[in-house]
Amino acid sequence: MTPLILLADDKKSAAVTDWSARIGWLVGLALFVALVYWLMREGWKWRGTLQGDLPELPSAPDDLGDVKLTMSGRYHGSTTAGQWLDRIVARGLGSRSRVELTLTDAGLDVVRPGATDFFIPAAALREALLGKGIAGKVLTEGGLLLVTWQHGDKLIDSGFRSDHAAEHTEWVEAINSMIKTNDTEGAER
Repeated sequence: MTPLILLADDKKSAAVTDWSARIGWLVGLALFVALVYWLMREGWKWRGTLQGDLPELPSAPDDLGDVKLTMSGRYHGSTTAGQWLDRIVARGLGSRSRVELTLTDAGLDVVRPGATDFFIPAAALREALLGKGIAGKVLTEGGLLLVTWQHGDKLIDSGFRSDHAAEHTEWVEAINSMIKTNDTEGAER
């Protein structure tokens, strides 16, 4: 029986937690996270400053004409055309939001609750296609409606995702046929 008593005698209590060291590590980690967040925010503001030459976004005219298509969904952002990672943040184009799109003879009306609305005149539309990604958002093939448009001297790709992804093909066809019609009318003049 003595070996059992010796085993019990060897056990010691657990080490006491050093709370000051733990609190110091937690405070240090919180400060590091805050610093990283602040640096990301400053980078976003700097990108907006660098893109400050982007003209004001056009607003919708009073008379939009006949409505061809409407869509509700999400606006995922805008990039420099052909460069899907070069996000444009100036003029509020970098803010993701809900969106209500309306395609009319006058152009594409982009209404974003809680963010800056804008209008893409029909003459500024260059191309519509199905894509799978835009800065910060990657989806399945064809999961994103990409609209290329001219704003000032810059070509811009804007990415939209419908609540009903099956609508994307109809939108691509309607916008591209509208562009061809405008090109044909412009060549005849």
